[in-house]
Amino acid sequence: MKKIVIVGGGFAGINLANTLGKNKDFDITLVDHNNYNFFPPLIYQVATAFIEPSNICYPFRKMFQGKPNVEFHLGSLVMIHQQANIVETDKGSLPYDYLVLAMGTETNFFGNKNIEEKAYPMKNINDAAALRNHILTSLEKATITEDPEEEKKLRNIVIAGGGATGVEVAGMLSDMAHNIISKDYPNLKKGVGRLYLIDGSNALLGPMSQKAQQEALKVLTERGVDVILNTLVKDYNDDIVTLGNDQTIPTATLVWASGVIARQAPGLPESSITKGRRIMVDEYNKVAGTDNIFALGDQCFQTSDADYPNGHPQLAQIAIQQGILLAENLPRLVKQKTLNPFKYNNKGSMAAIAKFKSVIDFPKGGFMKGFMAWLTWLLIHLVPIAGSRNKFKLATNWIVSFITNDPTLRLILEPEKKDSNPS
Repeated sequence: MKKIVIVGGGFAGINLANTLGKNKDFDITLVDHNNYNFFPPLIYQVATAFIEPSNICYPFRKMFQGKPNVEFHLGSLVMIHQQANIVETDKGSLPYDYLVLAMGTETNFFGNKNIEEKAYPMKNINDAAALRNHILTSLEKATITEDPEEEKKLRNIVIAGGGATGVEVAGMLSDMAHNIISKDYPNLKKGVGRLYLIDGSNALLGPMSQKAQQEALKVLTERGVDVILNTLVKDYNDDIVTLGNDQTIPTATLVWASGVIARQAPGLPESSITKGRRIMVDEYNKVAGTDNIFALGDQCFQTSDADYPNGHPQLAQIAIQQGILLAENLPRLVKQKTLNPFKYNNKGSMAAIAKFKSVIDFPKGGFMKGFMAWLTWLLIHLVPIAGSRNKFKLATNWIVSFITNDPTLRLILEPEKKDSNPS
């Protein structure tokens, strides 16, 4: 049996492990620093107390039940030892015949230490839970403060980044302000205060069509979101956001959705690392300068696809398709058969803006917006959720929440700190 080590249990890693796991000629170990797979496109709904974290999470070990040739290793990558064919994690070392890197990306703070320390990123479940706790705690503080400036600071929210995540967070928070805050906090007459969405480009939803961009701007503006374009967030200190034009905004909450960078893979040739720390791969996703190491998804940079000579966008569908193709190619590689090159099958892109409002760009220029686009968005995001029970729970939560406009998940859940010096 060939030993395959997959580092990263996101879209690419899971599709590779589940597909290749059906082949008994391979002994597969999946490595991840979490013991669960989660669905990143919906973490903003966790962050805004709209769905439970468990709705979009699934334990790896349960996922691999009944697959004796697939193991799970809880750990983080420390070093790749190419000559020895060993990958070192913080929990031990694993030998491999083939190594697959599918660790995705992490938040890029662009070297700004103040923002890194004080802003709230939106990359994983822990980030979402932290933001939810912070928003709810800030609202509670706002109800008891007698200082108008402090109340204003606690109620203002600034979102940096006008991509899909930023737009979806802004839309959900605006819905929350209109439908929930006035009922839960009747003494806060203006809900969560002013909600700002800031982006350095001249449009929201940069990678999408102009129609989608215009619809996002129109819907959010109508819902009271202050959209500021062509402006960067320059600093965040003492609860003051400073913009590139030196405008300042008092706020206790800066949501950072402004950029990502590929996770580090120590031990790879320096020549294989390119912009954004992405790993250069050939048409079969093999890492440049290596013989038996592959990289998939957001972490890799591939220029062999004729339709994407400058590399693929960092989208879930690309990671899924690359994972499935590599699962087909590895058996062919072992048998010394011709490999199939990767070519992205573009199925379109979409973004939710607010309740009943979404946009969809179809591959050949088609466009949809409004209620039907929103309903399509819901269905497409329901299908990939791991586990039939999770699908049912998520669908049920959605139905109840959208009908009532009042989900009951606004819980501040933080572990109590143990007293190290009890009296």
